[in-house]
Order: sequence, then C-alpha cells, then structure tokens
Amino acid sequence: MTKQDSVKPTNFIHQIIEQDIEKNVHGGQVITRFPPEPNGYLHIGHAKSICLNFGTAIKYGGQCHLRFDDTNPEKESQEYIDSIISDVRWLGFQWAGDIRYTSDYFQQLHDWAVYLIKEGKAYVDDLNAEQMREYRGTLTEPGKNSPYRDRSVDENLALFEQMKDGTRPEGSCVLRVKIDMASPNINMRDPVIYRIRHAHHHQSGDQWKIYPSYDFAHGQSDAIEQITHSICTLEFEDHRPLYDWLINNLPVPSQPKQYEFARLNLNYTITSKRKLKQLVDEKHVEGWNDPRMPTISGLRRRGYTPASIRNFCDMIGVTRSNGIVDMAMLESAIRDDLDANAPRAMCVTRPLKVTITNFAEGEEEWFELAAHPKDESMGHRRVSFGRNLLIEQEDFEEVAPRKWKRLAAGEAVRLRGAYVIRCEEVIKNDAGDIIELKCTYDPATKGVNPEGYKANGVIHWVNADHSVPCEVRLYDRLFTEANPESDKSRSFLDFINPESLVVLTGCRAEPSLAEVKPEQNFQFERMGYFCVDQNSTSDNLVFNRTVTLRDSWAKIQQG
Repeated sequence: MTKQDSVKPTNFIHQIIEQDIEKNVHGGQVITRFPPEPNGYLHIGHAKSICLNFGTAIKYGGQCHLRFDDTNPEKESQEYIDSIISDVRWLGFQWAGDIRYTSDYFQQLHDWAVYLIKEGKAYVDDLNAEQMREYRGTLTEPGKNSPYRDRSVDENLALFEQMKDGTRPEGSCVLRVKIDMASPNINMRDPVIYRIRHAHHHQSGDQWKIYPSYDFAHGQSDAIEQITHSICTLEFEDHRPLYDWLINNLPVPSQPKQYEFARLNLNYTITSKRKLKQLVDEKHVEGWNDPRMPTISGLRRRGYTPASIRNFCDMIGVTRSNGIVDMAMLESAIRDDLDANAPRAMCVTRPLKVTITNFAEGEEEWFELAAHPKDESMGHRRVSFGRNLLIEQEDFEEVAPRKWKRLAAGEAVRLRGAYVIRCEEVIKNDAGDIIELKCTYDPATKGVNPEGYKANGVIHWVNADHSVPCEVRLYDRLFTEANPESDKSRSFLDFINPESLVVLTGCRAEPSLAEVKPEQNFQFERMGYFCVDQNSTSDNLVFNRTVTLRDSWAKIQQG
C-alpha cells in the first residue's frame, strides 16, 4: 500500500487519525483491520467498512489486516471464509501480511482469562441463561450479584480447567469478568467472556471445548496485532467501555482505541445475515450470490463493478448519524460507471419479425458501429443488415399514439446505425396477434436523413439470420417496500417483489456478443445495462440486467 499524495481529512475518523499522527500517538503509525465473522456472505454494508478500513490505511501509508472473528464455530464455514476473501480482493484491496484468525490467538486469550481469574477479576458462574437474565437487571434497575461471584481463585481456576478439558457439559457454566452489576451500562454487568462449546472448529479442529466471547476476543486480538484505530459501527458504541476495561486490565502488548461510525442502511434492502440466510435456505432466491441479493457477490453477479461500489461508499460518506440511504444512489453509481466504460450493443428481448421486402433474399450488408459513442479507443463492432430483421414488439403500434417515436403502420422509423424503414403491411395470426411486419427500406437514408425526410425516431434491431440466441434476465429490486421490516405484524417475506426476476428466452443479440466472457458489462441500447452471467457459456448465453438506463422506480413512486 502506498500513501496518497493528499491526506486532507474527509471524515471525522480521518481527522482523529491526523491529530494522532501529529501528536505521534502510536508512533505515528496507522494500522486498521477488517474483522468479519465467517457466518455468512458479505453484503453492501460490509463494503462500506471494507472501503473505510482499507482506504484509511492506504491514505495514511499504513496497513490493514484481514482477520476472521471465528469464535462461533457452529455458525461458521470455509465457504464463507472463501467468499469473504474473494469479495475483498474483488473490491480492489489487499491486506497486510497473512490472513489472520481470532482462533490464532485462542491460547493467548485463554491465558489472559486465567490471568483475570488469578487477579480476582473473573469467576465461573453456574447460573443458567434464564437466571442470568434475571440477575442482570434492566435498563432502569440495577442487576444483582451472582451467588457464585465470590468463589475463590483456586476454585475458579479448577472449574475453568474443567470447562477447558470438556468435562463440563455445554450450558452448565460460563466465565464472567467481575466489573459492576449496578453499572448503567448493561454490557459492564459482569459480562460473559467464555462459554462451553463442544463443537468442531474449522481452523483449530477439536482442540478447544471453550470459546471466547466477541467482546473478550475482539479488543485483545486488536492489541496482539498492534491495531491503532479499531473502527466499527455504532451498535458497538455501548461496548466500548468494556473494550477499554479489558485492555486496561490485561497485560496486552498495545493500546488500541475503538471508534464508531454509522452503518450503511439501504432502502428496499435487508442486511441481517439471519434474514439473508433465511432467503437462501427457503429458496426465495437462488443463493447467496443471487443478483437480487445485497451481498457483494450478488452485486458482482448482477454487473456492479468494484469502482461503482467504492464510489458509492465515497458518496455516502462516514458520519456518526444513522440514516437510510436511497437505493437510487447505488444505482446512480453503477450507471455513471457503466455509461463511461461499458461498450454498446443491440439485443432484441421480445422479437417481432420484420421482412424488408425490397431487399434481396440471401444478400446482406455489414455496418460498422462505434463500440462507445464517446470513447474511440473501444473501437467498433460489425452488425449485419438483411431481408429478415427483428425488432422489439413494444417498438411497434398499429395505430401510433400521440407523440409516438417508434414504428407504426404506414409510418417510418430509423434503425440504429442503418436505414430508415417504413411499415407497409401488418401480418396477424388467427388470434389477431401481430406476428410479422412487411417493410421497405430507403437506400438513400444510409446514415443520413435526406432533406425533408422525417422518421418517427430511432429503434434498435438485429438481423434474424446473423444474430446470436441468448437468455435475458431482468432483475429488479427484491422488495416492493422501502422498509420491508417496518410492519411488525407481517414478515419481510410478504414484501418480496414478484417482478424482481423476469426471465426472457428466445432473445437475439448482435453477432459481436457471440464471444463474450462472464462478468463483461454492456449497455444494450435503449434497454439498460447488462452483464454476462457467471454461469453463461457460448452454448447458453445469459445476460443479467444490472440496472435500467433511468430510475424507473422514481417514475413509479411519482405515479
């Protein structure tokens, strides 16, 4: 990582860091970390934390660690670890040194728990979970001491050893630190720092029968790694006194400080890992990387780019005020990126046959069209014009409505990059459905409109004989409500958008798309931005709609 030329403060955390550097706190070093729990896939909220932690380290010439907070083996898996590693790399960041795991420090954390027992600051408690809640008190009433709080050091050491050896059953006891049961902060009322779990761990195997709590492991892992600025979201603000208490009462090698920022809350979205897992487990979506999911892997499969997500995180900024960000901001970020960087192409999603009656059967004419109207470096692509063409069904009306800018019976329209055609005859089947248009083309309109010539508009098209078959998946927002969790009388599942995925088969794309690769982005002219699905093949070409050309939801909301 290299230090950027400018270190102008951009948020309150950066201002704190610059003051620390000026005062030579932490020796002027900046070491951050991104510490996800490997119990699910990362979502867009994690992207904000990734960009902040890694971006801060880059800005100040420091380093950022990737550390898995793997203290809950029953809910964790290697699948989640692999996906998180992939997501961080895809976003464009590289961690310092090796990947780290809290489980790397289990022995040290155990030894520090023993240290607290010997100091008379930790005890083994036999209260069950219900009793512990009763003794803890409420927000307005103090708690009361456990009857096991005054056990001797020797007794606590012996009991903790039994917990460690696996001779005590799960749920029979826990290790708590002795702080203050009357504290106004419930997190300081003798919190649990170790519990018994007879579970196989994906990193340490069956070595441990006890596992540290998040609060105990987190700060101490920061201290071991010499983290200078432990940046987390606001829900951990009430945990900071405990973070500091443990740091101050243990012989840790460094003194990290915790700072909190507002998490990312996005409308039309949920980011609860439990509820995202429910969507997956109950098959409301295809999987964690379903393009409708707010996971980073889902956004990637849908066609979002690393740059668009990083730019989005810059747009929303870093503050201490909770709020809800409009999904339109994320969609705007990807539109801006793809408008500048995605090559253009034509794809007809609901084909209507057009026969050019005055163009000879078997002949063809090739046109060269710019791959991007504003970027000549992208080059050109070739499209074929012939007798048998396809246009969108929605681009034709037998009787043109007012201000109609497409094709209608007896009227003319320009085919993008080719000729002006006129509809001379409409062919229908026995049910009255339009199945074919008989049209003529004007050779004098190749790339120009002769003086006095008027066409209704410009539409896209493909040559039926020189186009490639494909499937197009029209993805939209997963929920119909801006806050699908607001109605406590209903499940968030009740607000799943039935139109969040529309699969179109029998689509035809221009021949330049025959050799595309997964995750390539395109603008389908007049249709939106699309990407090649990860599972797409040359024999089964699949395009996912990333986003429409304009904010269609804004129009819907305006009525």
